[in-house]
Amino acid sequence: MKRRHFIKTAASSGIIAATSLTSTVANAGSAKKIKWKMVTTWPKNFPGLGTGANNLAKLITQMSGGRINVKVYGAKEIVPSFEVFDAVSRGTAQMGHGAAYYWKGKTQASQFFAAVPFGLTAQEMNGWLYHGGGMELWRETYADFGLIPAAAGNTGVQMTGWFNKEIKTISDLKGLKMRIPGLGGEVLKRAGGTPVNLPGGEIFSSLKTGAIDATEWVGPYNDLAFGLHKAAKFYYYPGWHEPGTTLEALINKEAFEALPADLQSIVLNACKVANQDMISEYTTRNQQALETLVTKHKVKVLKLPDDVLAKLQSLSDEVIAEVALTDKMTQKVFKSFKTYRDQVTKWSNISELAYLTSRQS
Repeated sequence: MKRRHFIKTAASSGIIAATSLTSTVANAGSAKKIKWKMVTTWPKNFPGLGTGANNLAKLITQMSGGRINVKVYGAKEIVPSFEVFDAVSRGTAQMGHGAAYYWKGKTQASQFFAAVPFGLTAQEMNGWLYHGGGMELWRETYADFGLIPAAAGNTGVQMTGWFNKEIKTISDLKGLKMRIPGLGGEVLKRAGGTPVNLPGGEIFSSLKTGAIDATEWVGPYNDLAFGLHKAAKFYYYPGWHEPGTTLEALINKEAFEALPADLQSIVLNACKVANQDMISEYTTRNQQALETLVTKHKVKVLKLPDDVLAKLQSLSDEVIAEVALTDKMTQKVFKSFKTYRDQVTKWSNISELAYLTSRQS
């Protein structure tokens, strides 16, 4: 009798458990899907940058099991490139993808979270953001705009850019009209040049028609995709103005806080994965593209003279120190950035730099 009662009870419990599991799965499957829009500053599907935004959207969708579906819109599909910040801030889109130096008109402090001339490399930048207090300051900077920022990619050290004349002395920069955003543009201005801020999709035509005399974009991978070698003769390095450019994900604060805790974690961790993936891709693709530019298109790759670089660094120090005085938030960010750079440089010099120098000898 006891045995029959045990079997009956166990069977009943199994049925209840199976019914409960089936119900849970059914409820999960029938749960309302969340649809987000991501607007970007990049041309649709542009290699590296545009595809980096696509990758982030795909990661969020897959990691959430489809509970959040993110659709990407390239520049001008919903809003122009330089209106992404406002679009996400006001909720036209739940996410954006771009670079923080585009928003210096909103807050000067934003530039420090993208690229600082003679500043941090990609590896050092990630160190500051994730373990040096940078991310907390970034969120504080954007808080009044109803935005949550996250690092979502890095291009590594960029190229100086494309020029229609050789740069032999600092005086060759005087009167030069160059597409160069952020703090690098302010340094060019201090050197006597004229910085022009153009979205990526307008660079080639502007350089080709002579509307600008030179341009920086990113590096061989992206520059080849835009065909910039067809519009300028001389390709200079190193990217003193952008030594480790961080790309950002902009997240509408209200939309983010409406998510359950697990989905919030998925969105932020997807950004971290995308951040690592992009620098890995650029490290691989840049040399492949450079080989094509040099061997197939006969591009002349030149290093900026040491005295030009030394003068640019001196001017950079002046410009950055002045920008830091703009307001209290910018002062706060600059202090953190400079303190971290001074500290990490000591380690980088006897680790990364020392190793790379010995490997090249």
